[in-house]
Formats: sequence, C-alpha cells, structure tokens
Amino acid sequence: MPKASVTRLIERDKKTLINFVLDIEKYPEFIPFCIDSKVYEKKEVKDCIKIIADLTIGKKPFTDTYKSDVIYDKKNDHIHVTNIDGPLNYLENNWRFVEKDNFTEVHFDVDFEIKNKFLNIIMSKSFQYGLDKIADAFQKRAESL
Repeated sequence: MPKASVTRLIERDKKTLINFVLDIEKYPEFIPFCIDSKVYEKKEVKDCIKIIADLTIGKKPFTDTYKSDVIYDKKNDHIHVTNIDGPLNYLENNWRFVEKDNFTEVHFDVDFEIKNKFLNIIMSKSFQYGLDKIADAFQKRAESL
C-alpha cells in the first residue's frame, strides 16, 4: 500500500492553485506518465464542487485508467479524492492549501493500493520518488501561470 506526502511552498495565491488542481483536463500537459484525462461531471453543491473524472496513467503499452470522485470543500480549502473504478482497490488523496504572505503552502498526501499485488510491491519501493516528480511538475507549472 503506497502512501506518501509532500509539502511545497509556491509563490501563487491559494485560489489560483486550487483552480489549477481542479483543472484536471490539463494534467496530461505536464504531469509525468499522465497520458489522458476526462471530466464526466462537474457540479456545485452548496459549499462544494464535485467532479467525476478519469485519468489514464502509465507508459505505452502499459497504461490504465481509473475513475475518481473529486470533492472540493470551499469552506476549508480542501480537495479530497477517492477512486470509483479502475485498477485500484482504493485511492485516497488530499490537497490542503494554507496562504502565507505571497506564498501558498500546498500539502498533498496520497494512499492507494493497486489490485495487482506485484505492481503494488513495485510501486511501494519507488512511490515517494514518483510523487516528488509529480509535485515538481505541479510546482513548475503553477509558478509559470
């Protein structure tokens, strides 16, 4: 069960970064190993934005698609993601945003388990490295906005 966290201080305001994270359809432009994305549904419900989306990840010919439920809690500036379908037994990740002067501290944690036990073992060994690469890509793209 790979589990990891990363925190970054990014020179952007909190709202810009939240909108950036919620712009799932642009992920293939800058996230390593993200081949495609599709948003099926995006709706506002009271103090939340709810999104149902697919991400296709991997490196051809080894790709897989998983469907996620993304909920943005506007009151707490928190994004919570869980899996609905795909190659994962479960997925849970959280984004938290804390504004500090001209910066925003972004906290991201992820916990998941792949249905394929062999792949799960491989991912456990290198997951923090992969997460750091993804966080680097997010930060570089966010700072270029």
